[in-house]
Amino acid sequence: MAEKPILMPKMGESIAEATIIRWLKNEGEHVEKDEPIVEIATDKVDSEIPSTEAGILVKQLYKDGDVVKVGEPVAMISSEGAASAAAAPVVSAAAPVIQPDPVAAVQKTVETAITTVSGGVTNSDRFYSPLVMNIARTEGIGMNELEQISGTGKDGRVTKADILNYVQNRGAAPAVTAAPATPAAPVVAEKPVVAAPEVKAPVAIPLNAGDEIIEMDRVRKLISENMVQTKRTSPHVTSFVEADVTNLVNWRNKVKDSFKKREGENITFTPVFVWAIAKAIKDFPMINVSVDGDKIIKKKNINVGMAVAQQNGNLIVPVIKNADTMNLLGLTRVVNDLANRARINKLTFDEIQGGTYTVTNVGSFGNVMGTPLISQPQVAIMAIGAIRKKPAVLETEYGDVIAVRHMMYLSHSYDHRVVDGALGGMFVRRVADYLEQWDPNTEI
Repeated sequence: MAEKPILMPKMGESIAEATIIRWLKNEGEHVEKDEPIVEIATDKVDSEIPSTEAGILVKQLYKDGDVVKVGEPVAMISSEGAASAAAAPVVSAAAPVIQPDPVAAVQKTVETAITTVSGGVTNSDRFYSPLVMNIARTEGIGMNELEQISGTGKDGRVTKADILNYVQNRGAAPAVTAAPATPAAPVVAEKPVVAAPEVKAPVAIPLNAGDEIIEMDRVRKLISENMVQTKRTSPHVTSFVEADVTNLVNWRNKVKDSFKKREGENITFTPVFVWAIAKAIKDFPMINVSVDGDKIIKKKNINVGMAVAQQNGNLIVPVIKNADTMNLLGLTRVVNDLANRARINKLTFDEIQGGTYTVTNVGSFGNVMGTPLISQPQVAIMAIGAIRKKPAVLETEYGDVIAVRHMMYLSHSYDHRVVDGALGGMFVRRVADYLEQWDPNTEI
């Protein structure tokens, strides 16, 4: 019976893997074309994988909780035509033909690819997922060393957690002596592996009576991993500017009621912040870049992500595509729509991909400033603080005076590998200038 694989779909430029949440169809069940068969999740949003064929779900290649790389098969399905052909009687006196197991073939293909990529040879039948092999290759773990890692997965399979735990404690583990190479095999020179620094075991946390242990949910675990990874990747520097936004506050107070009556929705400060950031990016385009090894990728489009707090307390960052091409009314509509759907987890994959710069409004929680972490692979992020009335010195033609003004802090965190203090500081200052120079007669 001919069978076809259902692959983990591509979900965006920065998403390389997804987690199986729940199977919607069981093995042996009939499925229609485009009918969802499994729920998946990334660190951004949840989604479903539809069947590419109508037929029978023959095999689930992963179980709930497994992590699968983009492009890898997650299930095998037999098409309707194949099922009919298989049901026809075979008239032959010859010995029955044994059809190859497609699942075993897929696994063998992956194993062969893994052996080729890793540059190692093993006589073991042990299966390693592409994710595990990718981590092993990144950390300089050869096949012989990988064979020594105890697995907690099905049939002793090494899981992502197993190899990450091994990497964390690798410095304290005894070295593994590599087996001699087979004489017939060519000798391939490998890059020297720098020994990882010794990692101290985590300190045990004492538990007292009444303490509660709360298991992190899936999204919180992914957020935790991403935050640690961005600190490892980018040396963060933060610059601060205090802006006088009195004109902006007075303008919004003047137009908000008429805007709500006309458009049926609120106008907030966020569209203005996005407008100012997009305008400043055009002035300083080297803020709108990514780093690829020793290369800097200068982005053509200005796609501004805005962090939104969901009802469960997690954060998600929908992206306003080509923000520099929109007027204030257009930005307001897009900001409101994305924010409303983000809070109830109704965004699509495309709406959270492709960001080139991010803004987060810490002022919505009453904070006056913050030091935000960069969203990889971007190189900068801005935190908007709470707007507060403060006494400030104003220069007038009659001399300096002290007046009550609406003030707020802008915090700009940037990747010091490619953004120096001058550029990072000038950029946040330019954003503040645009906000301070807001025309109180602006129409929307």
